[in-house]
Amino acid sequence: MLILGLNTSGPACETVLLQDGQVIAERHQAMTRGQDARLPGLVSELFEETGLAMTNLSRIAVVTGPGSFTGVRVGVAFARGLSLALKIPSVGVTALEAALPDGQQGSAIVLLPAKRRPPEITYWAQRFRSGTATDQPEEIGLDNLAEELTAHPHFVYGDGLEALCERLSDLQIHPARPDAARAAAISEKAEDILPPASPVYVRAPDAALPGGRKP
Repeated sequence: MLILGLNTSGPACETVLLQDGQVIAERHQAMTRGQDARLPGLVSELFEETGLAMTNLSRIAVVTGPGSFTGVRVGVAFARGLSLALKIPSVGVTALEAALPDGQQGSAIVLLPAKRRPPEITYWAQRFRSGTATDQPEEIGLDNLAEELTAHPHFVYGDGLEALCERLSDLQIHPARPDAARAAAISEKAEDILPPASPVYVRAPDAALPGGRKP
């Protein structure tokens, strides 16, 4: 099975080709904007490197967020358009699922920074049991998160958790970030009949119309 993995949910544009569980080509370019212009080129480079054709693809895996609102839209739109053209499934994997290492056992929570500036510090969070998600992604504040982890300890995976570490000095963090290859590996195990990938925003967009009106 040949899978194209995409991740534009964070400060980079990532693409990967996974064939029978092995990464055979990948590209990573750090960027906070312009993913829409760069993503097609990075994908083309994968196929040029391997000599394979897009028609060889079995499915497309895309990180669906939460994360950068624009980045998520770019990745999901590209994946859905390509899957429609090739008549193959597009599989959505949340950013938190794509950050959790394979083979995780026990109760775990994956955290990524949402709002970084005090006093309003929040995180994107999703909980897992032995690698299987037990809830949907949510946004949780630092105070509530610290209370939860004190009352119900979890294995904690994530990135950008400095404020949480200051609050809970004994907390052990396992560094983890969303990864296109991990998303592709997860999609390989998915059912054949799947709904098209959809964005996971959790929070409404911050964009406003002229005059400060919400769209």
